[in-house]
Amino acid sequence: MTLPAFPRPRRRGIYILPNLFTTAALFCGFFAIVQAMNEHFEIAAIAIFVAMVFDGLDGRIARLTQTQSEFGAEYDSLSDMVCFGAAPALVVYEWALMGLGKLGWIVAFIYCAGAALRLARFNTNIDIVDKRFFQGLPSPAAAALIAGLVWVSIDNGTNGADARWLACLLTLFAGISMVSNVPFWSGKSINLRKSVPFIAVIAVVLAFALGASYPPGIFFALFVGYALSGYALYAWRWQRQRAQSAAPSTRPPQDDESDARHASATETAQSIHSADTILAEPPAAETPPAQRAQDASSPDSGQSEQA
Repeated sequence: MTLPAFPRPRRRGIYILPNLFTTAALFCGFFAIVQAMNEHFEIAAIAIFVAMVFDGLDGRIARLTQTQSEFGAEYDSLSDMVCFGAAPALVVYEWALMGLGKLGWIVAFIYCAGAALRLARFNTNIDIVDKRFFQGLPSPAAAALIAGLVWVSIDNGTNGADARWLACLLTLFAGISMVSNVPFWSGKSINLRKSVPFIAVIAVVLAFALGASYPPGIFFALFVGYALSGYALYAWRWQRQRAQSAAPSTRPPQDDESDARHASATETAQSIHSADTILAEPPAAETPPAQRAQDASSPDSGQSEQA
């Protein structure tokens, strides 16, 4: 007896190019964790910044090459959780927060949980929110705050024990900002396919030169400014909405006597207008008696009566 041959389920392939960059970002995040466990904190901070570069490239390349997929989106979210959630929390805990005891690991956990909640909300609201702005601080920017603090402190010879309270406050600020409703500019409105003037190329060259002059300080200052820009935008929107709601009517309040005088003047004007209209109409012409008698004796009137 021959068994029937069942068709094999078709396997769905994945795009290698964007997922290759996602894998590189994931490797950098894991490498940062390993280096933090070995107390090489400066290398760990640099690895987080390199992971940011790969994470920014995978989505761009997928859109430019038309290789977006659900697998790539889910894989990117898991990679972001490792690179910008677990890795910065472990790095800052090993570097400075460990000396705070229970408070240290609680703050590190708040940051890690904030990154997870931020990624989950981003995936569920991706088709609802405005594409021009992020809802809450992006997890790569939050990780850059932590890694930038570690990098610039070590570069200036500051020990983690000396900067533990600053690291605690900054970690708490980054974790809460990720789950807030503060808008942050996304940069997705930039069209890389559009031609730009020559001055823009010069500006990019100057930006690279400025970043190469002192990378720890420039990167840290850049992301601190970005984190504060969202709150500045939020305060400006709130102030504008408050000003619009506070000025609905421009007419000053009037008392009852002035309202009565205004109503009386309106009625007087309407009555004068009606009288002028009546006087302006011409009176209807009256028919003389002889003419009325002639009309009554005419044969047309008799026919009309017979009809």
